[in-house]
Amino acid sequence: MRQSAPPAESVAKLRKNPIFGASITYYMLKEIHYTTAEEAVKVVKSGDHVHLSSVASAPRLLIDALCERGEKGELQNVYIHHLHTEGPAPYADSKFDGIFFHQGFFIGANVRKGVQSGYADYIPVFLSETQRLYRCGALKCDVAMIQVCPPDKHGFVSLGTSVDATLAAIECAKTVIAVVNPNVPRAWGQAMIPMDMIDIFVEGDTPLEPAHFSEPNETEIAIGKHCANLIEDGACLQMGIGAIPNAVLAQLGGHRHLGIHTEMFADGVLGLVEKGVIDGSNKVTDKGKLVSTFLMGSQKVYDFIDDNPMVSMMDVGYTNDPYIISQNPKMTAINSAVQIDLTGQVCADSIGTKFYSGVGGQVDFVYGASLSKGGKAIIAMPSCTNKGGSKIAPTIINGGGVVTTRPHVHYVVTEFGAVDLYGRSMQERARLLTSIAHPDHREELEKAAFERFGPHYHRVLI
Repeated sequence: MRQSAPPAESVAKLRKNPIFGASITYYMLKEIHYTTAEEAVKVVKSGDHVHLSSVASAPRLLIDALCERGEKGELQNVYIHHLHTEGPAPYADSKFDGIFFHQGFFIGANVRKGVQSGYADYIPVFLSETQRLYRCGALKCDVAMIQVCPPDKHGFVSLGTSVDATLAAIECAKTVIAVVNPNVPRAWGQAMIPMDMIDIFVEGDTPLEPAHFSEPNETEIAIGKHCANLIEDGACLQMGIGAIPNAVLAQLGGHRHLGIHTEMFADGVLGLVEKGVIDGSNKVTDKGKLVSTFLMGSQKVYDFIDDNPMVSMMDVGYTNDPYIISQNPKMTAINSAVQIDLTGQVCADSIGTKFYSGVGGQVDFVYGASLSKGGKAIIAMPSCTNKGGSKIAPTIINGGGVVTTRPHVHYVVTEFGAVDLYGRSMQERARLLTSIAHPDHREELEKAAFERFGPHYHRVLI
C-alpha cells in the first residue's frame, strides 16, 4: 500500500492546469464521495461506447460489475474499446453476444479467441493515432473506466501505468469512472490529472496485473546479440515486450549513455538503469528521462515508476509521434514480425486471414527511427515458426496483412545475422533475406526468387 488519500475536504482556490492548458481550471482538492462498482456502472446504457484503461491497469472491479449487468440482461450492444489488457476479458466471450461487442485497438491473448471467432473485433490503427480516434470524433466515448492512485494534497491523481489513449478517452467521455487504487503507482508526466476530470469514484485495492516472462532460449539470445551489435553508445531505444527485447537488453551491459523513448518498457530496463547504462544523457527531447506511454512488467516495474521523476508517462500521441521520435539522435527501434516476404514486406498483425495482434507502434517507431540522425529501424524475429516453417517467405501467407511496407524496412535480424535492406533493389533484398533464413529453407527461397525475378537473379551481388 503506497499511499492513502488526503482528508476529504474541499479547497476553494482555483489553479491553472499546467498539463492541459490555461483554459482548464479546477479545485485543488474536492471531497470524494465513493460509491460501489455496481452502482457506478449503472451509468452505462445500451449502445454506449466504453473505454477501459489498458494493460496492467484494466479496471477489474468495473469490468466485473459491468459484466454482471450484462448477465442480468440489462444491456445490449455496448461497445468496449481498449489497447491490450492483461487478465480476463469476459466481455469478449461468446456468451455476451449481442450484449458486449469488443472493438479493441490491439488483440491480446485474452480476446484473441473472440476476435478470431467473430464475437469480438479489432480496429486497425497506428498506436500513435489511437488517441486521435477519440479527439477527432471518429470514435465515440460515452464512458471511460480507469484506475488512478489516491489523490495528493494538490488534488491530482495519476493514471499510473496506462496513459496511452486513456487520457484522450477521459477528455472526451461524457462520464469518467475511476477506481481509486493504492496499488496504482503515482507516475509523473501526463499521467497526472486533476480530480475534477473524474465524475464517479470507486474504492478498490486489486493488484495490478503482472506480466510473466520466460527466459530467452538459444535462438533469442543469438538474435539479442546481433541486435546489440547494431546499438551504438548514446542510442535512444524503443523495444517491445517479450523474450527478444529481454535478450537484447541483457547484451547491453557494456554500453554507455543509452536513453529510452518508447511506447512501453518492462523489467529488462531496470538493471541497465541501476548500472548507469541507461541515463538518457544523449537525448535531445526529455533529456535524462525514461519516456513511455504504458507499462507491463513485474511489481518491480510498478514500484520503480512510483513517484519517480526520472520516468515520464506520456500521451501516446506524444510518445509515438514519428517526428518527436526522430528528434533523438541514434534512435534505435526494435520490433518483431509474424512473417516477412522476400521483398521486405512485414506482416505483424495476422497469420493468414486470422488476426493475431495489431498494428501497434511498429510503423510509428520504424519511421521515426529512420528519420533520426544515426537512427536504426530493426525488425527482429526467429528464422522459423514454432512448427519449423520459415518466417522469411516468398510471399505473405494468403490473407495476411502488410503492416510495415517495403520502403519502411531497413534492418532485419534473425539468429543467423543482420542485413540492411535500405536502398536495396528487390533482387538484392531477396538475396540478403535468404542469407539470414534458416539453412533448411534457403534452397526453397532461392528457387522462389529465381522463378519470380528470372535468370538475372543468380548474378545479383550483395
